Amino acid sequence: MNEVTVKKVTNKAALKQVFAIRQEVFVVGQNVPPAEEYHEFEEFSIHFLALAEGEPAGTARWRFTENGVKLERFAVLEKDRGKGVGTALVQAVIEDVKSTAEAEGKCLYLHAQLHAVPLYAKFGFKKVGDVFSECDILHYKMERYL
Repeated sequence: MNEVTVKKVTNKAALKQVFAIRQEVFVVGQNVPPAEEYHEFEEFSIHFLALAEGEPAGTARWRFTENGVKLERFAVLEKDRGKGVGTALVQAVIEDVKSTAEAEGKCLYLHAQLHAVPLYAKFGFKKVGDVFSECDILHYKMERYL
């Protein structure tokens, strides 16, 4: 069985791995403009790095917004998809948010690419509103409360 671990990013070396995964998945793989992928929220976000068999495999982050807690930038390298990396990331991010007193009672929300909707639904997220396009990729807003 594949061993997947998720760690909170606490140093620049791990953050560099996070950005490399997002570059490969979003900028190269999905043609997201770099200016849309990297922005002023990087330093205010809590980043996570997933490892599959000890190697960087995926990433995610969360941050507070005026609307609650936004979960975002979930990305898994193509070679590591189907190994439980996405599930481990969602679980780790939700657990981290739960452990943050300021998040209690707040809405958790995300913009889910269509193929990822079933993954987030397993964690109690519900679609809100109509499908929309972000960076030419179709998404649903999904939310849940702690």
